[in-house]
Amino acid sequence: MKSKMIFGFHAVTSRLRHEASSVEEIYVDNDRSDRRMQELIHAAKSAGIRIIQADDQRLSNIVGTRRHQGVVAKAGELSLARNLDELLDAIEGPPLLLILDGITDPHNLGACLRVADGVGAHAVIAPKDRAVGLNATAEKVASGAAETVPYITVTNLARTIRDLKERDIWIIGTSDDVEKTIYDVDFKGGIAIVMGNEGEGMRRLTRENCDMLVQIPMMGSVESLNVSVASGVCLYEARRQRIAAQ
Repeated sequence: MKSKMIFGFHAVTSRLRHEASSVEEIYVDNDRSDRRMQELIHAAKSAGIRIIQADDQRLSNIVGTRRHQGVVAKAGELSLARNLDELLDAIEGPPLLLILDGITDPHNLGACLRVADGVGAHAVIAPKDRAVGLNATAEKVASGAAETVPYITVTNLARTIRDLKERDIWIIGTSDDVEKTIYDVDFKGGIAIVMGNEGEGMRRLTRENCDMLVQIPMMGSVESLNVSVASGVCLYEARRQRIAAQ
């Protein structure tokens, strides 16, 4: 099984909770003995996981950042669905998907995964090229959501969108320059919400393949929201409608 390093209390605790058997060993800051650290160490030892004491510098060297919170785990890759067809075939009811077209900031990706988990989205889809990958920083920001929400990367996003349409999934893109808002749309069926790049928005071909473009109403002085906030607004409107229809 291929291994990777994950870090931060949320990410490591989530892995212990969901798939402790995949954790090979955990490095902890030998200067930390607070309750949070003791609880994590206890959970790891209960699962039979080796604990290695390390100083702050060693932990920083392992993951390439000082934002490790004093805990780093070596763990195997999870067996979440990474194939889109496999994922869609297993969904019961109308799919709810988030498509990220060219997100380059790992903090934004991690926050989007966290939102997707919170709202119960079935997957996050992104292109392999010109987009950030699911690195350690994104996983830390995701606070465990990278372990629960399939993150599926595709070679050709426009072709993937067309494939989704063939499955009767409605593609709804977000844009600042259209009149229709998210409150004018029926989100209760199979839906894929598309968010564009942090600066330039959706690419032309992605935009052209959307069934509909909508905006989030902005009532203040700022022109737009952060992509993870915008994802949350749209996904939760979809979830609100689905709950109301039950």
